[in-house]
Amino acid sequence: MSEPFLIGDTMTGGYGKGPDILHGCTIAVEKGEIAVIVGPNGAGKSTAMKAVFGMLNVHSGSVRLDGEDITALSPQDRVIKGMGFVPQVRNIFASMTVEENLEMGAFIREDDIKQTMEQVYDLFPILRDKRNQAAGELSGGQRQQVAVGRALMTQPKVLMLDEPTAGVSPIVMDELFDRIIEVARTGIPILMVEQNARQALEIADKAYVLVQGANAHTGTGKELLANPEVRASFLGG
Repeated sequence: MSEPFLIGDTMTGGYGKGPDILHGCTIAVEKGEIAVIVGPNGAGKSTAMKAVFGMLNVHSGSVRLDGEDITALSPQDRVIKGMGFVPQVRNIFASMTVEENLEMGAFIREDDIKQTMEQVYDLFPILRDKRNQAAGELSGGQRQQVAVGRALMTQPKVLMLDEPTAGVSPIVMDELFDRIIEVARTGIPILMVEQNARQALEIADKAYVLVQGANAHTGTGKELLANPEVRASFLGG
């Protein structure tokens, strides 16, 4: 069986010299797939995502992208390899315009970025309308669109989103999920941490429930939505 396009394989580790937060945790995503990581607060969801992106020490296990072991690479080098990462907080340049934010996203590119920018504007039409407005003046949902758009400007091979719907209204959350589905349909695998577990599982091709930094349940979104234990523990019955 071929290996997933991106895999954090049996990762154990934590921040600095602190205690381990992840305990043999495995998460993976295939091309064109949406994989979501859900679980209770403090379960290690964002930590697992950051481990895959190289932001903390993984002292056992490995991270592989398209068959290449990238465990030793810095986050910057992982971006060059094709990883796009959208953190939960401080993910835009508030004083810069929308268009300047998108241009900053293309910092590793030396080719013409106009076509990619048009693709981002087609995906997020509101950003085209507000391209000359300071990003800090936008609504929360629009700022998230800027953050995702900026990550897409690198033409990533895989897109990682850390709680993209945090702090936005249910209507905006639905719209963001629709856009995320559109990105996945272009063939870009998406690995996403999400607090809104039920809604995330509804769009997930693959899903991981983490508890205390370890895998508790793995399956398709539909399988986990139908799992009585998952429903009782994480989805309110």
